[in-house]
This record gives sequence, C-alpha cells and structure tokens, in this order.
Amino acid sequence: MTVGEKQPETGTGTPPEVLDGPFSTRQLLRIDEALRLADNGTGLVFSVFVGRLDEPIREHAQRLHRQLAEPDRSVLIAVSPNQRKLEIVTGRQARKRIPDTYAKLAALSMVASFGGGDLAGGIIQGLDQLASHAGRP
Repeated sequence: MTVGEKQPETGTGTPPEVLDGPFSTRQLLRIDEALRLADNGTGLVFSVFVGRLDEPIREHAQRLHRQLAEPDRSVLIAVSPNQRKLEIVTGRQARKRIPDTYAKLAALSMVASFGGGDLAGGIIQGLDQLASHAGRP
C-alpha cells in the first residue's frame, strides 16, 4: 500500500510519516485488508496513493502507476483529499477486466463517501467494487 511519496528513513528514531497521515491505525489495517482481498481475489495488484498530486493530475497518477512493480497488472487509486481529486489508473491487463466505465462507477461511489467525510471507507468501498468487477483470474 502506498500512502505517500516519502518513505520513512530508517534509524532516525522518528515514527513513520504514515502515522501522521489522515488515517487511524484501525483505518490503515482495514485498507490493508481490502488491498489484500482485492489482490488475492483477482490476481491483479491494487495500490492506493493518498497525498498531493502535481498538475496535471492525471499525468502524475500515471507516472505513479508506471513506478509500480507490475504496472500492466496493476490498479492505482490516487486520492488527493486537499485538492479534492481522485484518479484510478489501470494497467494494460487490468483494463481488460476493469473497463473505464466500471472504474468511473467505483469513482462515483468513492466520491460520495469522501463527500460524507469517510476517506478510508470510500477507498475500501472503491477497492471492493473494482475487485468485484475484475472477478477471478
């Protein structure tokens, strides 16, 4: 799971930056479980990025997606709460199983949750919907 662009430095004695993010430990565990279920249930690789996205937003999300270990099989949900932006990027193989229409439906559902103040719940719901549409390999 990707939560931000910076990786915690080892040996500095400071807690990982993720602990200062928008999620509680419980929410992080729920998101991690949703990612695991989506990966195992579909054979695809799901990732989440929460943080600032540079303009143009879509291009930044695509750059992040290309940096993943298996971009062809990957689905990236990139969320910038402060900018009120959401992008879902699918790799070549993933797109065959999750067409843009289904990604847009999942995005609409996520945005509704975000609007109600439930960032973690929206991400979890989006992961579940995307995985359901992708189905088993």
